[in-house]
Amino acid sequence: MQQKRGKHKKLPVWLKKRLAHPGKLAGVKDVLDRLQLETVCREAHCPNLCECFARGTATFMILGAICSRNCRFCAVNSSESPGPLEPDEPQRVAEAVRELGLKHVVITSVTRDDLEDGGSKHFARTIAEVRDLVKDATLEVLTPDFQGRRTDIARVIDAGPDIYNHNLETVPRLYAEVRPQADYERSLDVIRQVSDSGLRAKSGLMLGMGEHEEEIVAVMKDLVEAGCDSITLGQYLAPSDAHFEVKEFVTPEEFESLGKRAYSMGFKAVGSAPFVRSSYNADLMAEKTLCGVSPQ
Repeated sequence: MQQKRGKHKKLPVWLKKRLAHPGKLAGVKDVLDRLQLETVCREAHCPNLCECFARGTATFMILGAICSRNCRFCAVNSSESPGPLEPDEPQRVAEAVRELGLKHVVITSVTRDDLEDGGSKHFARTIAEVRDLVKDATLEVLTPDFQGRRTDIARVIDAGPDIYNHNLETVPRLYAEVRPQADYERSLDVIRQVSDSGLRAKSGLMLGMGEHEEEIVAVMKDLVEAGCDSITLGQYLAPSDAHFEVKEFVTPEEFESLGKRAYSMGFKAVGSAPFVRSSYNADLMAEKTLCGVSPQ
């Protein structure tokens, strides 16, 4: 790992993002605003927002815009009482999918530990509404851990997504600092349950938080053994000075090396580059995972 970072150090050249061509940018924003939908793209300050919107894609964030957890890496606002769910949100997501003509849909959420079912019933209803309105789209979910409740995880599995993503986010050693309300083994168990059900399982890590290469490889090994099919590796960028500090910038060459290592370990689809995020180019990764396309 290279390029140690002080709080005010400039980003390395490979993290300077070029603005995307406008493309469908305005149209996507219009649909989201009109249907009053949240996206993780906007709420989490994703650096790929303009690029993805310009491609006509977005990752829908359900269960509200307030998270019940306060992870130190995340830009989403948090509160112990995030507020009530919106009963018609599943229908509005489905309508947005139809209007945007999406062929691959990604649905994620904030964590809702305040809800008895963690929001799993709302996830299942959203999947059902999208399936009912848009017949030919593949569907990917990125869920919280539901506090390890297997019945809630099974409810989302049984709703029939094509890909089930749950991010480990970082290495076990850093959980207490970065994800104090989460548990590494509990998150790994989500992947195991998904894989055991026959669904395609996906996960991801943010790099540059002080982890060592051998720890990254150990996590990838854990994921392969748990039955994970796809993995994303991307550079962590702190949303503000109040968030967990970036410890280092991982070079593009190091990301490429880790990506090759991941393929050699058995992952079917790998996204490994500085700007990679959980749902970045999710449609392209899904093609590899679902259709058995050989790694490039």
